[in-house]
Amino acid sequence: MRNALLIAELSLREAVRKRLVVVLLLLTAAFVGFYLYGVLRLDQNLDQRAASAGLDGRSVSGLSNLPVMYATIFGMYLVFFLGSLMAVLSTVGAISADVENGVMQSVIARPITRAELVLGRWLGFMTVNVVYVALVSAALLVGIKLITGFVPPSPLPATGLMLLSMVLVTGLTVLGSTLFTTLANGIGVFVLYGVGFAGGIMGSIGTFADSPTLTILSRLANIVMPTNALWLGASYYLQPSALRNIGEVARGANPLFGSTPILPTLLLWSGVYALLAVGLAMWRFSRRDL
Repeated sequence: MRNALLIAELSLREAVRKRLVVVLLLLTAAFVGFYLYGVLRLDQNLDQRAASAGLDGRSVSGLSNLPVMYATIFGMYLVFFLGSLMAVLSTVGAISADVENGVMQSVIARPITRAELVLGRWLGFMTVNVVYVALVSAALLVGIKLITGFVPPSPLPATGLMLLSMVLVTGLTVLGSTLFTTLANGIGVFVLYGVGFAGGIMGSIGTFADSPTLTILSRLANIVMPTNALWLGASYYLQPSALRNIGEVARGANPLFGSTPILPTLLLWSGVYALLAVGLAMWRFSRRDL
């Protein structure tokens, strides 16, 4: 385990040396500032409409504040999407890139097992991805709170589900890095991510249209790639009662907002899936002929 932690530390240093962290911080600051400015203008516009209607103000949790609620949840979805994108792009060559450029032969000649190398790589990149999503989520929610006064009902469980998704995506990308080339791995993980998103859309359509076939296909997609189910569970905790009531009336017609909490079995499967992916990556690379 000590060697794995050492590899994780070296992976973090590598990310800093390649200026990955610096670029992420700069671009993320620009994104958060841009989005919060949009929220500020939205809030000012809503205040003007309330004043024009002769109202003293509007309720933070009422229907008059729906645009801010939607902007908050959609902003968190953008954080989730950007985090997933970064988790794939930053980890896609965790193992395969070193194999392809010939560096791996010199690394495995040192007193470290291949399994420890894979575990350390996963720990390092997972730390970067999880911390990134946690910080951006906190910055966005705090900024919206300061501008509008709105705070989602349960931001901590929602953020926790998003972070679990980052752990899963990082684990699957590391697994793919031990099986395929860097390019093939990136394409494969993105296809899996698309399967999860398509499953969410099919689930929404199946619920709205009472289609058992689409519902079953959605469940299968969630098993293959439960990232979208984790987001829908997170979005449920971000919605005030007013939004949840609209979702119940619409019978889940919005594919980006969850109308029910995530199933405990699916939550458990997501955690086990991530651990299985990392364990399989350690086993596969330990027996791979370089």
